[in-house]
Amino acid sequence: MTGTVLHGKHRPPGEARALRTGVRGARPAGRKVAYLYLAPALTLYTAFVALPWLHTVWLSFFTWDGVTPGTWAGLRNYATVLTDPALRSSILHALGFIGFYSLLPIALGLVLAAVIGGRGGRRYPVSRTILFLPQVVPLVAVGVTWKWMYATDGVVNQTLRALGLGSVTRAWLGDFTWAYLAVGLVGTWVMLGLCLIVFQAGIQKIDTSLYEAARIDGAGPVREFFAVTLPGLRAEIGVALTITVIAALASFDVVYVTTGGGPGDSTMVPGVLIYRLAFTNGEVGAACALAVVLSALIALIVLAISRITREEPS
Repeated sequence: MTGTVLHGKHRPPGEARALRTGVRGARPAGRKVAYLYLAPALTLYTAFVALPWLHTVWLSFFTWDGVTPGTWAGLRNYATVLTDPALRSSILHALGFIGFYSLLPIALGLVLAAVIGGRGGRRYPVSRTILFLPQVVPLVAVGVTWKWMYATDGVVNQTLRALGLGSVTRAWLGDFTWAYLAVGLVGTWVMLGLCLIVFQAGIQKIDTSLYEAARIDGAGPVREFFAVTLPGLRAEIGVALTITVIAALASFDVVYVTTGGGPGDSTMVPGVLIYRLAFTNGEVGAACALAVVLSALIALIVLAISRITREEPS
């Protein structure tokens, strides 16, 4: 006689098959319930993100001023994006901002998280709050504030004069050489607090026994940081990289308010150029093509970051 033993009881073949079928049949039902929970969010995402993006892709194949009927342009707008020096330089400027918006804040955030984060505790809460404030303040207000600080008689130049460095002062946002650096440092200031909070949260989950073992082996603070803290923050570094790289490539508010892309095109980024093409020059097709190229570039970089920072299965 054949059958199945479950929890010490012998069950006949028919009942055993029914149990197995019930277990397998529970999975599709569970998936349906999961899709029902996701439906509201997916509906909103489709309506306000996916469909507008697809419409942008469609418009990128037309020459259109936003008012009169458009004419089919094929891939002409994309060829313009890839060959026009102004459009290409805006993309290069955005890629350069990754150093200011992403790499520099992450490096400083790691150091500050190790110093003021406090393994097993939460030290210096006031410092954390001050550093995180730029994430709370609207970026337009940030741009207005720094534009005033960078002015000829602003705080930056007044501080330099007080330190006896009056020869260094200049109109920072109007200087072809220093405007890009000045705007980039604003991005560093904005993203630093976010990176710090993310890394602090990551440090709290690292097993304290790893630090104890490192100390037993004679590791100092620096070696402890590179041997224990840094590997333990791999996932958090991936999150911070993703957020900050997107912020760098999609930057608009700070650049538009402080320099408007100037002087000349020295600080021009795709976000500002898309706005200018669509609403000032009436080149909606070219603006949409640049937006599609930018979104594809962001997607590729984010995908690469997720693959590089993905934690290996234990």
